[in-house]
Amino acid sequence: MVGIFFYGAGTITESIHAVAGYIPLNFRLWYIFGALLGGAPLAQGTVYLLLSRRIANILSVIVGLAIIVGAVLILLSPLRPVTDPDAKLSGQILEWGFIRAIVPFINIYAFLFLCGGAIYSAVLYYRTMIDKSRAWGNILIAVGALLPGIGGTASKFGYIQVLYLTEFIGICLMHAGYQMMKASAIPSIYPNQR
Repeated sequence: MVGIFFYGAGTITESIHAVAGYIPLNFRLWYIFGALLGGAPLAQGTVYLLLSRRIANILSVIVGLAIIVGAVLILLSPLRPVTDPDAKLSGQILEWGFIRAIVPFINIYAFLFLCGGAIYSAVLYYRTMIDKSRAWGNILIAVGALLPGIGGTASKFGYIQVLYLTEFIGICLMHAGYQMMKASAIPSIYPNQR
């Protein structure tokens, strides 16, 4: 639930920007919720599912500290002047450009565990279960996790609307995958999920 909240919060800040234009506080919140918290909280569930509790706790502390440091720096960084209220949201508005170096590490971590973990689980379920609903649920989660990255790449080339669409479709697919697995009569292969 925490991951969905932050994912939604990032999308809401994008909507505020689309309706009201550039607002410095909204930009900062967009960068925190979207860039730092868009995928990492969703991925943490997979971390706790696939890894030992000890390692998952260590990774949670490391990622949590990176997010806290990044968020504080985003809140403190001076912003470049924005004259066009309809300017595209971009990390380039931050004067402290080094902050943008933190984001790829968090997002790669999130992608590897959320998308990679879902693919890994799909393969395991496909090989071991007669009922393939858990495999298909994980495939939906993996595709849903991949779509915002594709949309983010498109937005860097000026197609920002693609990002909004892929975020929406992505969260719908992740939710559908989760519901498919939740409804499955087959028990989870993971002890942490039973």
